[in-house]
Amino acid sequence: MQDFTQAFVLAFELVFSGDADLIEIIVLSLRVSLTAMVVACVLGLPLGAILAITRFPGRGPALVVLNALMGLPPVVVGLIVYLHLSRAGPMGSFGLLYTPTAMIIAQVILIMPIIAALSRQVLEDLNNEYAEQFRSLSVPRHAAIQALIWDARFSLMTVALAGFGRAIAEVGAVIIVGGNIDHLTRVMTTAIALETSKGDLPLALALGLVLLTIAFAVNAAVMSLRLTTGRYANV
Repeated sequence: MQDFTQAFVLAFELVFSGDADLIEIIVLSLRVSLTAMVVACVLGLPLGAILAITRFPGRGPALVVLNALMGLPPVVVGLIVYLHLSRAGPMGSFGLLYTPTAMIIAQVILIMPIIAALSRQVLEDLNNEYAEQFRSLSVPRHAAIQALIWDARFSLMTVALAGFGRAIAEVGAVIIVGGNIDHLTRVMTTAIALETSKGDLPLALALGLVLLTIAFAVNAAVMSLRLTTGRYANV
């Protein structure tokens, strides 16, 4: 019990002292996950919007596939990205394996279906309210999509934060394509796994505390945006 207490004390000391290794891991984690979230939003939001307002043959199966992709196993995504980025793979010449870029690619593949599926539901519900008005005014499809995205911006920010929360907590895919290399691809989740296996509990606990803080902050931001959305809807 005393060992665990001492480990917690050392963990808090690492956090509040601004340990250089700890800061480096946190900054890389945030950079990778935020970049993945932005890229996934750029790709996923338009896809969700198109699926929300467009009716075409095969739309039903497309939605089934999109919803199924929300549950992609991270290790499978990591394996697929690894095979593509390895030297024998089609993108091996770019030398991206075991780099932060490879980790971003894996996280984008994981969270883009989540962002696309959730944004599709949000925008489809909103489109059902505005569809008649759009038709009466002969609003072009691209203009309708822009209007829907802007009107649902607070709800879509919630979707983006959900994607970020999923990305920063990921370990399986990023450790396969990133390799958990010190000072290069070591992020919070992979560092926690490594330090725990080594018995270095203070650093693992310190990273765990930071990760929990980020998780609470993301959830608080989501709740705040939902309340903001509710207030705007009641205006």
